[in-house]
Amino acid sequence: MAMLLSAARLWDGHRLVDRPLIRIEDGLIVSIGRAEPGNQPPQSAGDFHSPTATLAPAFFDVHIHGAAGHDVMEATPEALGAMGRFLATRGTANYLATTVTAPLEATLRAVSGLAKLIQSPGVLAVGDAPAARPIGIHIEGPFLSSKRCGVQPKEHLLAPSISIFDRLYEAAEGQIRLMTLAPELPGAIELVRHAVARGVRVSLGHSDANTAETLAAVAAGATSATHVFNAMRPLDHREPGILGVALATDALNAEFICDGIHTAPEIARLWYRAKGPERAILVTDAISATGMSDGEYTLGGFPVRVANGRAMARGVLAGSVLTLDRALANLLVFTGAPLADALRLLSTNPAAMTGLEAIAGSVEVGKPANLVAVDRQGKLLLSIIHGKLATSP
Repeated sequence: MAMLLSAARLWDGHRLVDRPLIRIEDGLIVSIGRAEPGNQPPQSAGDFHSPTATLAPAFFDVHIHGAAGHDVMEATPEALGAMGRFLATRGTANYLATTVTAPLEATLRAVSGLAKLIQSPGVLAVGDAPAARPIGIHIEGPFLSSKRCGVQPKEHLLAPSISIFDRLYEAAEGQIRLMTLAPELPGAIELVRHAVARGVRVSLGHSDANTAETLAAVAAGATSATHVFNAMRPLDHREPGILGVALATDALNAEFICDGIHTAPEIARLWYRAKGPERAILVTDAISATGMSDGEYTLGGFPVRVANGRAMARGVLAGSVLTLDRALANLLVFTGAPLADALRLLSTNPAAMTGLEAIAGSVEVGKPANLVAVDRQGKLLLSIIHGKLATSP
């Protein structure tokens, strides 16, 4: 099936292109040209032409636990298929399936099942409905601080251990791409070095680390910070700690949950000004309730109550019901960031941080056709995932 797209501009992951004309065939981008001024391309069924929209790479979420009533810890084709089909309608093409702290054997089973699904993406599709695909695993735990664990179950936290990490890595068949870790814990710095040597990116979070402990992790190879401002030592002007280092250094990318619930809009502006368009990453931290009505849900097996867009468990926030298209629109309102810069935060930047630029984060000839079209306010107008139009049910 062939498809033709044109718009006012294209953010292709590297630069802005005026009046792009993109042709898609058999799920791939086969050409990227320019539409002549005043010459509207011929339109067939399934084509998209807009004189005002911006085309961009489809979104990549490096921190997501679930959606559409399912949790990634289920690790079944049915769960990830339903989750992926919903995410595709919201502009997300790829994600890192993110685990939560759980009994070690449960986590081993989950990452093993996820690895098989990552390596067999076709099993997630149902009919013509495209599905976002997991392209790696993010293990959020068990090597976290009991003081800053948030909703992560304290009883299942473990001290950083190279041998336990290796068990997880082998069970996941090498598909672990990102690990969140508290750098102040004994053995953490050695584990950072070991994980990085195996090709895993390390993100610092759920941590009470001070400045020196954070800098030691950066020197060992850590490259990001997990949902900054949340589940970490607050900023102090004499001991900046993990948050101060994350905001002040270009060595760390910084995840941010831009839902107006996890942080105030003023904090979104502070974060964006500190990190800029090249080191900031939008994530959802979404749970199974995303895309569903208020009610009772689960996160990694424990109960979560969702009411008025707020997910709570044990008296604290338990992830979100955010989608990346909504995060983009919120960011534009909260910060006034230029649209092209904002689009980097949920496509180009996460791909660069994880080293997955060959799969995600850009629009290029020969790549799978994963694109979105948005208006000036960041509202999603079109989602094409793996060459197919994704429409809401």
